[in-house]
Amino acid sequence: MAPQQNAGAGAEAELPEYAGHYRLEERLGSGGMGVVHLARSTSGMQLAVKVVHAEFAKDPEFRGRFRQEVGAARKVSGAFTAPVVDADPEAERPWMATLFIPGPTLSDHVKRNGPMEPAQLRRLMAGLAEALRDIHRVGVVHRDLKPSNVLLAEDGPKVIDFGISRPKDSELRTETGKLIGTPPFMAPEQFRRPREVGPAADIFALGSVLVHAATGRGPFDSDSPYVVAYQVVHDEPDLTGLPSNLAPLVLRCLAKEPEDRPTPDELMRELRSVAASYDTQAFIPAQRATDGPHKSKSPAEPESEPEPESEPEPGAAGSDAGARSGRPGAGKKSEGPSGGTRRRRLPALGAGVVGLAALAALASVQLLGGDEPAPKGGDARTTPAAFEAWTATPAPGKGMPQCAYGAGKVLCAQSGLVFALDPGNGRLLWRHPVAPSPVSAAPVVAGGLVHPASVPADGRLEAFDLATGTSAWRRNGPAYSEPSAAGGMLLLTGADGTVTGVDGASGEKRWSRSLPGHQEPYFVSFARDPLAYTATASADGSSTRVTAVDPATGEVRWDARLEGTLELAGTSDGSVFLFSVNGIYSDTRALIRYSPADRTSQRVPLPRPVQQARGTVRGDVVYVVGDGGSLVAVDMKARKQVWSLETSVVRTSSPAVDGRHVYVSAPDGRLLAVDARSGRLVGQTPPRLGADSDRVAANLPEPLLAGGRVYSAAPDGTVFGVDARDPSRW
Repeated sequence: MAPQQNAGAGAEAELPEYAGHYRLEERLGSGGMGVVHLARSTSGMQLAVKVVHAEFAKDPEFRGRFRQEVGAARKVSGAFTAPVVDADPEAERPWMATLFIPGPTLSDHVKRNGPMEPAQLRRLMAGLAEALRDIHRVGVVHRDLKPSNVLLAEDGPKVIDFGISRPKDSELRTETGKLIGTPPFMAPEQFRRPREVGPAADIFALGSVLVHAATGRGPFDSDSPYVVAYQVVHDEPDLTGLPSNLAPLVLRCLAKEPEDRPTPDELMRELRSVAASYDTQAFIPAQRATDGPHKSKSPAEPESEPEPESEPEPGAAGSDAGARSGRPGAGKKSEGPSGGTRRRRLPALGAGVVGLAALAALASVQLLGGDEPAPKGGDARTTPAAFEAWTATPAPGKGMPQCAYGAGKVLCAQSGLVFALDPGNGRLLWRHPVAPSPVSAAPVVAGGLVHPASVPADGRLEAFDLATGTSAWRRNGPAYSEPSAAGGMLLLTGADGTVTGVDGASGEKRWSRSLPGHQEPYFVSFARDPLAYTATASADGSSTRVTAVDPATGEVRWDARLEGTLELAGTSDGSVFLFSVNGIYSDTRALIRYSPADRTSQRVPLPRPVQQARGTVRGDVVYVVGDGGSLVAVDMKARKQVWSLETSVVRTSSPAVDGRHVYVSAPDGRLLAVDARSGRLVGQTPPRLGADSDRVAANLPEPLLAGGRVYSAAPDGTVFGVDARDPSRW
């Protein structure tokens, strides 16, 4: 079928015939950003293709918003959303293709058929709650949930159109005085403080959508958008006509304050009590009981030094970079299937996500062949060397600290600050202001000095003395990416892709070079490995170039082109471990072990894909966490997954492992410990959300392991240390 004609003259009087290689067959509708077409791929698959209006395609700011929409839609993958198949935000007329979902919008359904029956409303509310869970768990806020953005498919409602959605850490900001959204379905905070809109705004919109579905009107109704805005902010909602068993839950969704609204998981649990046939209750075990109250030690109190562990301290001699340089998974760059550079970051999570109360301990129990035996004999809680937990708040009101361990100190960065804590008692050793940076990241240690990992826009580098915090050297230069540390060197990538090696001790430039096959390389390093690694996928995602570099000289030690889109996970015994990633959805389907010595690869498929995988390697075992609550252990030597844990923590930090336990941090500030052999939850600390519970850092800090202790940070601005020997005491 030929493309449909627009009425009237102008740039869009004749609609395009193709978007990419997809033939546009029929116009389905038009919105503020573009026209949606029914299209077919060369194989005959039906797609819905949005093509941006010609007038907006010329606007760089609008193109930025469309790129953001594509990124947000690609992140979201769930049963109640429409998955992205392909997109080209850089085309003359930018476009995005999703799977075509037959079915009317909720708006059309209500117009044609009238209000929904109570049973339909319950199913709609449950489906939308699950859709928002999928959206929020990857750090995206929709911000425009309304009846016309809900498709009613045979298998349930689907949320579409991420045109004004954005991640919490997005660089795009709402302009002063400009409201973005649809007033009858906007939350009060979207009118009062649009720059601070979080996931709870989508819950408010869900409540408004339910009222519309039940009554044909909104809870705040007027012909004037200005009157509606006033009603949303000041008046109580009109729930007349809503089923009595749903009205209290919808009223909670429409609470004026974001913190008073339920999370998507709470909605699904409460819906189960409304309709027992709809099972939304996940098993969430109670916190393990302890022999006494949680004891937190004052930073001023002395402490007994515990016995040393066989695990070497990150940052000790021979390991300037710590367990990893920078943050595992954060800042790694690769070219996705569309050819654009993609930097993986941990998306921010808001109040609608971090209110989860506990970790679900559902695991298959199968022992690992670990290299560190479980403790025997005496109980760590009664030994004289037992470590007493401490909590410190060195910089209140500065956000969530990002910390690393180096040279016997806990080194942290917050907004405009870098500081050091005594790992034994949490005492502040020194604090120093630094230039502000748009990205919050843990400091790195190189050449016996501490370096802020976030380079300011002017490219200025600065190093601080580990003992005193005084400035050791400063160096001005062009804008760089965040530095990585390896072998006493800082590795920086310039805007032109050139890599520069800077001596961490002196600040002197040692070498500079470009790397063939890597347009904008970002390096990672791993404990007990002297090399630095970078990986870049080809434009079509069919292969990945992996390069190992000597950080001291910039010399390429080995270079390999491996099949598929791969991302670095870790190294062990001369092998490199990588995630095999689906280019569109960033799902990890398998793990790869590559041996540079004989250039052989081993592939171990995962029973189920892991979304946005992050991991760490210990011996032959790779521990992998992913969005949606998955935590798995894969024995690469045995070529199988040995246990899995499905949790209710929708986003965690990268894991840290000491041989006995796997540790992850949750967005609400909890530190979780899982038995490394069985996958069983063995302990967790209390939540530490703080006053600004709707603002959680984009990068969740990986737990730090040293001397039989675990250190972590929380959204309330605290840094804390606990004994790793007995997590059940936490």
